[in-house]
Amino acid sequence: FLFSAVFLIGVPYAIKAGGHVRVDLFYERLSNKAQAIIDLLGTVFFLLPFCLLVAWYGVDFAKESYALGETSGDPGGLPYRWIIKGMIPLSFLFMAVSGIGLMLHSLNRIVNPHLMHAQASK
Repeated sequence: FLFSAVFLIGVPYAIKAGGHVRVDLFYERLSNKAQAIIDLLGTVFFLLPFCLLVAWYGVDFAKESYALGETSGDPGGLPYRWIIKGMIPLSFLFMAVSGIGLMLHSLNRIVNPHLMHAQASK
Protein backbone atom coordinates (compact mmCIF):
# COMPACT_ATOMS: atom_id res chain seq x y z
CA PHE A 1 0.00 0.00 0.00
CA LEU A 2 2.85 2.36 0.77
CA PHE A 3 4.35 1.84 -2.69
CA SER A 4 1.12 2.89 -4.36
CA ALA A 5 0.89 6.02 -2.20
CA VAL A 6 4.49 6.99 -2.99
CA PHE A 7 3.91 6.36 -6.69
CA LEU A 8 0.70 8.39 -6.75
CA ILE A 9 2.30 11.35 -4.99
CA GLY A 10 5.49 11.08 -7.09
CA VAL A 11 3.78 11.43 -10.47
CA PRO A 12 2.86 15.12 -10.03
CA TYR A 13 6.50 15.86 -9.21
CA ALA A 14 7.61 13.95 -12.32
CA ILE A 15 5.31 16.14 -14.41
CA LYS A 16 6.75 19.28 -12.81
CA ALA A 17 10.34 18.12 -13.28
CA GLY A 18 9.78 16.97 -16.87
CA GLY A 19 10.49 13.36 -15.96
CA HIS A 20 7.33 11.94 -17.49
CA VAL A 21 7.54 9.53 -20.40
CA ARG A 22 7.27 10.88 -23.91
CA VAL A 23 8.30 9.61 -27.31
CA ASP A 24 11.43 11.61 -28.08
CA LEU A 25 11.84 10.19 -31.57
CA PHE A 26 10.13 13.21 -33.13
CA TYR A 27 9.73 15.56 -30.19
CA GLU A 28 13.44 16.31 -29.70
CA ARG A 29 13.81 17.29 -33.36
CA LEU A 30 11.09 19.93 -33.16
CA SER A 31 11.67 23.59 -32.46
CA ASN A 32 11.20 24.91 -28.94
CA LYS A 33 7.92 26.57 -29.97
CA ALA A 34 6.58 23.37 -31.59
CA GLN A 35 7.50 21.39 -28.44
CA ALA A 36 5.64 23.96 -26.34
CA ILE A 37 2.57 23.71 -28.58
CA ILE A 38 2.57 19.90 -28.30
CA ASP A 39 2.96 20.13 -24.51
CA LEU A 40 0.13 22.66 -24.32
CA LEU A 41 -2.26 20.64 -26.48
CA GLY A 42 -1.43 17.39 -24.67
CA THR A 43 -2.02 19.03 -21.32
CA VAL A 44 -5.29 20.71 -22.27
CA PHE A 45 -6.85 17.81 -24.18
CA PHE A 46 -5.45 14.76 -22.38
CA LEU A 47 -3.79 15.38 -19.02
CA LEU A 48 -6.20 17.85 -17.40
CA PRO A 49 -9.48 16.18 -18.42
CA PHE A 50 -8.20 12.75 -17.36
CA CYS A 51 -6.88 14.01 -14.01
CA LEU A 52 -10.04 15.92 -13.19
CA LEU A 53 -12.24 12.98 -14.19
CA VAL A 54 -10.31 10.52 -11.99
CA ALA A 55 -10.22 13.01 -9.10
CA TRP A 56 -13.98 13.64 -9.37
CA TYR A 57 -14.97 9.97 -9.37
CA GLY A 58 -12.18 9.00 -6.98
CA VAL A 59 -13.75 11.07 -4.21
CA ASP A 60 -16.89 8.90 -4.35
CA PHE A 61 -14.69 5.79 -4.39
CA ALA A 62 -12.91 6.89 -1.19
CA LYS A 63 -16.10 8.11 0.52
CA GLU A 64 -17.79 4.77 -0.11
CA SER A 65 -14.81 2.93 1.34
CA TYR A 66 -14.92 5.18 4.43
CA ALA A 67 -18.69 4.75 4.86
CA LEU A 68 -18.41 0.97 4.64
CA GLY A 69 -15.47 0.84 7.04
CA GLU A 70 -13.55 -1.15 4.44
CA THR A 71 -10.41 -2.91 5.65
CA SER A 72 -7.74 -4.99 3.98
CA GLY A 73 -8.57 -8.66 3.52
CA ASP A 74 -5.01 -9.67 4.40
CA PRO A 75 -4.15 -10.67 7.97
CA GLY A 76 -2.37 -7.72 9.57
CA GLY A 77 -3.30 -5.57 6.57
CA LEU A 78 -4.33 -1.96 6.46
CA PRO A 79 -7.23 -1.34 8.86
CA TYR A 80 -8.45 1.78 7.02
CA ARG A 81 -8.43 1.16 3.29
CA TRP A 82 -10.07 4.51 2.60
CA ILE A 83 -6.74 6.21 3.30
CA ILE A 84 -5.16 4.57 0.27
CA LYS A 85 -8.29 5.08 -1.82
CA GLY A 86 -8.29 8.73 -0.77
CA MET A 87 -4.78 9.08 -2.19
CA ILE A 88 -6.19 8.52 -5.68
CA PRO A 89 -8.27 11.71 -6.00
CA LEU A 90 -5.69 13.70 -4.02
CA SER A 91 -2.80 12.67 -6.26
CA PHE A 92 -4.80 13.26 -9.44
CA LEU A 93 -5.73 16.70 -8.15
CA PHE A 94 -2.02 17.37 -7.58
CA MET A 95 -1.35 16.08 -11.11
CA ALA A 96 -3.92 18.53 -12.46
CA VAL A 97 -2.18 21.37 -10.60
CA SER A 98 1.15 20.24 -12.09
CA GLY A 99 -0.55 20.11 -15.47
CA ILE A 100 -1.72 23.70 -15.05
CA GLY A 101 1.88 24.65 -14.28
CA LEU A 102 3.05 22.81 -17.40
CA MET A 103 0.34 24.54 -19.43
CA LEU A 104 1.42 27.98 -18.17
CA HIS A 105 5.07 27.14 -18.82
CA SER A 106 4.21 26.04 -22.36
CA LEU A 107 2.25 29.24 -22.96
CA ASN A 108 5.23 31.23 -21.74
CA ARG A 109 7.52 29.33 -24.14
CA ILE A 110 5.14 30.11 -27.02
CA VAL A 111 4.58 33.80 -26.22
CA ASN A 112 8.11 34.64 -24.99
CA PRO A 113 10.54 32.32 -26.81
CA HIS A 114 13.40 34.80 -26.32
CA LEU A 115 13.16 34.36 -22.53
CA MET A 116 13.62 30.60 -22.86
CA HIS A 117 16.74 31.00 -25.01
CA ALA A 118 18.19 33.46 -22.49
CA GLN A 119 17.65 30.98 -19.65
CA ALA A 120 19.18 28.11 -21.65
CA SER A 121 22.37 30.08 -22.32
CA LYS A 122 22.98 30.82 -18.60
